[in-house]
Amino acid sequence: MQKFFGEFKKFITRGNVMDMAVGVIIGGAFSAIVTALTNHVLMPIVNWFLLVITGGSGLDSIYTYLNKVETTNDLGEKVIDTANSIYIDWGAFITAIINFILIAFVLFMIVRTINKVAETNKRIKEDAEKRKLTKEDKKELKANGVNIKDKAAVSAYYADKKIKEKAAEEAAAKEAEEQAKAERLLNPTAEDLLKDIKELLAAKIK
Repeated sequence: MQKFFGEFKKFITRGNVMDMAVGVIIGGAFSAIVTALTNHVLMPIVNWFLLVITGGSGLDSIYTYLNKVETTNDLGEKVIDTANSIYIDWGAFITAIINFILIAFVLFMIVRTINKVAETNKRIKEDAEKRKLTKEDKKELKANGVNIKDKAAVSAYYADKKIKEKAAEEAAAKEAEEQAKAERLLNPTAEDLLKDIKELLAAKIK
């Protein structure tokens, strides 16, 4: 018996069981939120559009009767006995579809966000592990106020440094290109002279 309860305790304290329990609780609360959003926010809007378009009472009136049974109410008016009638409730079906789309969309956004965060953390961790800090690196980080033990801060520092270095390289390349153009203007080649002569002749002909 003691072994049995020991195994049961081990089972219920496992991480995945606890995660599943938390997921079920959050799922129930989330389902209530989606149901409230559908019934009290979206469905009134849908019913209002249907009321404007068809003049009916919205999704509540979308039925296809296979066997309609009528009865008389207390006022002597003939009404449909829905309890004994056979009908297709299209309104309930459409509501279920809206609920499904909402739940699927929200879950997609949650999973997408979690995956992006996990990928970012993994990339930061991999970059930090790949870079082994030398004494010079540690001095540089300390001089810039970066905590060496904070891997995210270290990765962010080197990412920013890489961007700045790339920008500096592009600026240097652009400056070198402009300088080369200026030197070529001061010392034109035979090809440049022929090109200038051609352009002058073309301008005179026009």
